[in-house]
Amino acid sequence: MKLKLHVWRQAGPSARGQFVTYETDASEHMSFLEMLDVVNEDLEEKGEDPIVFDSDCREGICGTCGMVINGRPHGPWKRTTVCQLHMREYSDGDEIWIEPWRADGFPVQKDLMVDRAAFDRIVAAGGYISVRTGSAPDANAIPVVQVNAEKSMDAASCIGCGACVAACPNASAMLFTSAKAAHLNLLPQGQPERYGRVLDMILTMEAESFGTCTNHGACENACPKEIKIDVIAMLNRDYMKALLKAS
Repeated sequence: MKLKLHVWRQAGPSARGQFVTYETDASEHMSFLEMLDVVNEDLEEKGEDPIVFDSDCREGICGTCGMVINGRPHGPWKRTTVCQLHMREYSDGDEIWIEPWRADGFPVQKDLMVDRAAFDRIVAAGGYISVRTGSAPDANAIPVVQVNAEKSMDAASCIGCGACVAACPNASAMLFTSAKAAHLNLLPQGQPERYGRVLDMILTMEAESFGTCTNHGACENACPKEIKIDVIAMLNRDYMKALLKAS
């Protein structure tokens, strides 16, 4: 099938970007990234710069790939990253608009690739447990309520792709930050540093120029792992308690 692609091209962080139109043939059996690979092969044959985009595992695990497709982070399919999107979603003659994540916290590096190091700094601020645990304990040595264990595992499924930020009208990173805090704060091992962790991670998130959360819920809808905004409510409660403890 023949497709018309409108791809955001930007030479560097400080360069002025624009959409550039390409026409390509694609098979319905291709993944979206494979289709872009074909476009890049054609560009290289013509001596032109290929389209720069992030990818790694191409199995929906690592969260590396990320772009807005026709106005939706990761494209039209739910519970799907860009690398899992297949061209059978599209028809002959379709036009597709492809652009990078849009957020001050994710500066564009080139074309569709953005710098998501801000997420690493948020995790480094508090997404860990520093208490000495000694050797690995028996799995049943510390009882964990089953509901909390399941919620913790759900939060830990976050792959840090950034779709929540791209979908949010405020470019907020609250879903990511709250998921990274929740998977520790729901477990016994995370309790000693719970409130300090919350303060440090929220302060870092704000310093990274992400917007504030106003409960639109777009982040939950865009998340490929379907992490619920319940974790944001828990983070807000912990944040209020942390402020009271710090005062």
